[in-house]
Amino acid sequence: MTNKKDFFSIPEEIYYLNCAAMSPTPKVAEIAGIEGLLRKSQPQEIITTDFFENAEKVRELFAKLINCPTSENIAIIPSVSYGVALVVKNILKKQIPISKTKVILIGDEFPSDVYGWHELISERPKLKIETISAPETLENRGQKWNKKLVEALDKDVLLICLSPTHWADGTSFNLENISKKCKENNILLIIDGTQHIGAMEFDVEKIKPDFVICATYKWLLGPYGSALAYLGEYFNDGYPLEQTWIGRKNSNDFKNLINYQSEYQDGAFRYNMGEFSNFITLPMVQKSLELLIEWQPDNIQQYTKNLSQKYVEKLKSLGFWIEEEEFRASHMFGIRIPSNISIEAIQKAMLENKVFVSYRGNAIRISINVWNTKKDLEHFCKILENLTK
Repeated sequence: MTNKKDFFSIPEEIYYLNCAAMSPTPKVAEIAGIEGLLRKSQPQEIITTDFFENAEKVRELFAKLINCPTSENIAIIPSVSYGVALVVKNILKKQIPISKTKVILIGDEFPSDVYGWHELISERPKLKIETISAPETLENRGQKWNKKLVEALDKDVLLICLSPTHWADGTSFNLENISKKCKENNILLIIDGTQHIGAMEFDVEKIKPDFVICATYKWLLGPYGSALAYLGEYFNDGYPLEQTWIGRKNSNDFKNLINYQSEYQDGAFRYNMGEFSNFITLPMVQKSLELLIEWQPDNIQQYTKNLSQKYVEKLKSLGFWIEEEEFRASHMFGIRIPSNISIEAIQKAMLENKVFVSYRGNAIRISINVWNTKKDLEHFCKILENLTK
């Protein structure tokens, strides 16, 4: 795969290694967003089918990206927290088996994947949250963390919610092993794919999750305030978070909307957020998804691996700690700093040199994509090397 920097508007003097915080908008999506903004100036040109057609295209594209056989399983929502709330509502509407007493979460998980489950256990006090934290030691850290997680998935677990690529440091969790254990013990598998889908292969046919949420503004290269979800069989005939007019049967027949409907639209359409037919953001999401399908996430992962490999070894030789390749992603990973360098000194040096990364505790989180080049990583590594002297 070749470098795609020309598809973005990043200034030449900027070293942007922070896609895990927010991606730049591809030029084609930028144009689509501007066109959508201007479209509202001429509302007479927006017709009934415009409320449905672009949304269906987005659903089809996301289904294709994650190898979902049909767009009927895809919903358009605004955020990860919205998706978690949707799952909580549907669990509360059902009878929880008396044997199920635990909700499994990952240590240091992103807050949106944590807070909603506290609402669940407040309504069902017999449920308790069990957090599987990373081991204290750095030796074989990823391997031990994966083992500990899989071992925790026993018959008492109602659900597990996790990011397959940990948002803070890029630790990879083996979804196939986790899925197998979930199926054996009748555990709901809830996945936040925000830091994974778009940069790594994700196959719902292989993993068979119950629910997948993915905000678009990171590795899907889309706008802020938009997310996509996959809903499995557990959510068939379930309960949407909102009671929207457009989620009901025959909602495309505008002249008869006051003939209120008790039935919902087919499939996951009922779970779409209110006003999902966003004439600005949906065309942007569509253009970005088309690029990702053309480029293929597996190729993006290989690109970032080839780009970073040399520099990972260089940083390790300078005393920085980085997880072993088998248990971390290539598009984003944590770099723990040696004790003789302060995180404040690193932040100051990066800012002065126009390098954009994230910081998590006493570590740097670097996240790269197809616009990055050897020049970016050379510059980044040189700054760290100078601080070690």
